[in-house]
Amino acid sequence: VQLQASGGGLVQPGGSLRLSCQVSGFNSMSYAIGWFRQAPGKERQGISYIKSSDGVTGYANSVKGRFTISRDSAENTVYLQMNSLKPEDTAVYYCAVGCPTVPLLGNEYDYWGQGTLVTVSS
Repeated sequence: VQLQASGGGLVQPGGSLRLSCQVSGFNSMSYAIGWFRQAPGKERQGISYIKSSDGVTGYANSVKGRFTISRDSAENTVYLQMNSLKPEDTAVYYCAVGCPTVPLLGNEYDYWGQGTLVTVSS
């Protein structure tokens, strides 16, 4: 199983970025792909997920209304569109795949990508 996260970079406050997570080799009838982030000195935070079975999505309150998760099933890729970025969004962003009962908690995901750094600064 491999997850390849990409799309991070430096952006000014108020700007946008789109992260991608390409998943390969994970075989399950029903699973979720989640996005997490970890800022320096802080705990990992679950920020969004999408379920494979029905496309149901969820968001942390801190990103609701600004971030949108979507998927391209043909490409086995999940995207995280991040708009109205704030300095406090600065973190390493990770995607993960698994069968969690609580999708915004990371401890039930089986496989993780390598992370992509997002820096929001003027």
